Amino acid sequence: MIAKIEKFTDSIYFTNALKATLSAVIPVLVFTYFNHFEIGFAIALGAFLTYPSDIPSSLKHKINGIIVTAFLVAGVNLLINLTYPIPIIFYPFFSILVFILAMLSVYGQRATFTSFSALLSVSLSFSNLHTGLEMLQHSGLLLIGGFFYLFISLLFYYVRPNRYAELQVAESIKLTSKYLRLRGDLWNSIADKKEITEKQLHLQVELNIIHQNIRRVLIDKHINTVSSNQNRKMLIVFISLVEILELALSTSFDHSKLHQKFKDHPKVLSNYQNLAYTLASTLKQLSKNIEKRTNYVSKNSLSKHLLALENEITNYENELGKTEASEGVLMLKTMLEYAEKQVEKIKIIERAFTSISNTYDFKGKDKDLEKFLTPQYYSISTFIENISFESTIFRHSLRLTTTLILGGIIGKLLPFQNEYWILMTIIIIMRPGYGLTKQRSIQRAIGTIIGGITAFSILYLMPNHFVLSLLAISCMLLGFSFTQTNYSVSATFVTMYIVFLHGILSPDFVNVIQFRILDTLTGATLAFFANHFLWPSWEYIKAPEYLEKSIAANRDYLNQIYIYYTKKGDVTTSYRLARKNAFIEIGNLMASFQRMSQEPKSKQKNIVVFYKLTELNHSLLSSIASLGTYIQSHTTTPSSKAFTIVVEKVLKNLEKSISYLKENEIIDANDISKEELANRFIELKNIRQSELKEGNKINDQSFALIMQEAQLVIEQLIWLTNLSEGILKSTKKLMED
Repeated sequence: MIAKIEKFTDSIYFTNALKATLSAVIPVLVFTYFNHFEIGFAIALGAFLTYPSDIPSSLKHKINGIIVTAFLVAGVNLLINLTYPIPIIFYPFFSILVFILAMLSVYGQRATFTSFSALLSVSLSFSNLHTGLEMLQHSGLLLIGGFFYLFISLLFYYVRPNRYAELQVAESIKLTSKYLRLRGDLWNSIADKKEITEKQLHLQVELNIIHQNIRRVLIDKHINTVSSNQNRKMLIVFISLVEILELALSTSFDHSKLHQKFKDHPKVLSNYQNLAYTLASTLKQLSKNIEKRTNYVSKNSLSKHLLALENEITNYENELGKTEASEGVLMLKTMLEYAEKQVEKIKIIERAFTSISNTYDFKGKDKDLEKFLTPQYYSISTFIENISFESTIFRHSLRLTTTLILGGIIGKLLPFQNEYWILMTIIIIMRPGYGLTKQRSIQRAIGTIIGGITAFSILYLMPNHFVLSLLAISCMLLGFSFTQTNYSVSATFVTMYIVFLHGILSPDFVNVIQFRILDTLTGATLAFFANHFLWPSWEYIKAPEYLEKSIAANRDYLNQIYIYYTKKGDVTTSYRLARKNAFIEIGNLMASFQRMSQEPKSKQKNIVVFYKLTELNHSLLSSIASLGTYIQSHTTTPSSKAFTIVVEKVLKNLEKSISYLKENEIIDANDISKEELANRFIELKNIRQSELKEGNKINDQSFALIMQEAQLVIEQLIWLTNLSEGILKSTKKLMED
């Protein structure tokens, strides 16, 4: 229990909540002491509204983002107060302002949170409208609050400048460990492969988010500042983790075939599975050491497990004889080589945390690192391009604006005490997607009811203001801490915080809180129905776009592997970028499927076909990665014309799939026929034997390596061809239905 509490308090979510709580509580306490509660509360409100924009990034971007948000929060508050007294100006202005603020999300993640802060500022402006000089004073205090939050945030940053990166890397290691364990589960003969694949895809979505956060912090810092030894170590670990993930994905063996092949020798496969589990266990241990900041001491002997597998391969060969065991030995040695590569990458991570000095050579891996960051352009053209019903952000902005206007009208016409609370609830709950809005509406309602009942009970039993103040601060801290991980729990604590706050400030708090709960439920209901009926963004509309991007990313990745295989040399930045994009897009594709599965059944159009295409693209990525990792780790022979033709066939299938998705089919008169393709595979199978017949001198070991290359490359090419044809067929079906 103590360990769990320590882990929770050391998490980035708790740290962020602590920053927000301190920046909101300190001004109130200080100014209340001097009998100026209103000033302290306004500063605290400014800090609270600025806090959401503090997302992972380099120090420069953090400062700029918080400053822009602070000015925007104060500015929109001033504009609302200025225009409110003149209805003929206010209502059109309010509609345009909300729409523009919501549309800021087109500029990326930070802009989305800045937009959220500004919209909250709009809704809270109605809680206490000002006139004359008070308008400027209140807006100025909000601005001061924003800068005070910046001060608190920088204070935390300089106390532990690398902690966020460490925790994100630790989380990435832990998720990669889970991925490796799932790969190990596939070696059970009764394993549910569909369920395991789905779990892997869910993990890929999580890994994409973590990897993006790490890139944003580590790479940007490495490029723009003098990189510290700790930052370099984290970069080493991150690069190795990406390569481990590629290797894990690339072990796309036909498990059914292998179980059949070695059914009389199960110990061979069980040894390999144990090794896979040991790799996962080692990474999990590493993540715990990083989280706890303790010295790493390996508890697993990876070399011992490798040796055990190697001995089993030798025993298998001795039992059957070299000739009969040749095919099986070839398969097992390929598996052993993958395992050796994984061990090599993990040892790099181990050395990063056991060596005092950083002796690892980047070997050019830090070259062009900035290309791995997603650039964000804030041009007006981006905004204008999204003024279209094809844009999800445009639909959301229009929907949010309409719902806020409707919420305001309901708040005015019906006997609601504070209509601004309805507006704030709508802003907090409403998201571009139906599924998340529905989920948040339900969670918010549940949290509000539970929090309200609990807080009222405490108020009646314990009306002491000092105790209530401590409880309010604690609930505020816990409410912010759970915002990203458990929204129901977060809503419960936030509701309790609000109840306690009103219990301290208002003698008629029961009546006030009853209206707060009614306001919250009204806002949640409006948000839910608006997402269903007002220009909804159903996922089946956007799904082909995610599918197209994933297929295109796989195509580009395969093309880079083909270039590398034919030209040899060092792995290029283009290759690594193509690999990164392929991983990201398969995660985005799975995220799209997840959103679709949360929508009404009537809107889950072609969900079965869409999921099949998601699985096919994942398998395709696995096969491409397998080919890529093999040619990187072996001195391969020159590619043949047959190899080129087969790869071109796969690429053409993917191009055709993209064309179907764009509803612009390509007719290729020079397309390779199935008969010719079959002949090319026969040619590939015979090519190495024919080289030997020409009289080339070659020893047994070299012959084995050449035949291993021929077998693995041919198997992957056959699998790639089948997968690409499956994608083409399913894509055609998706677009025809």
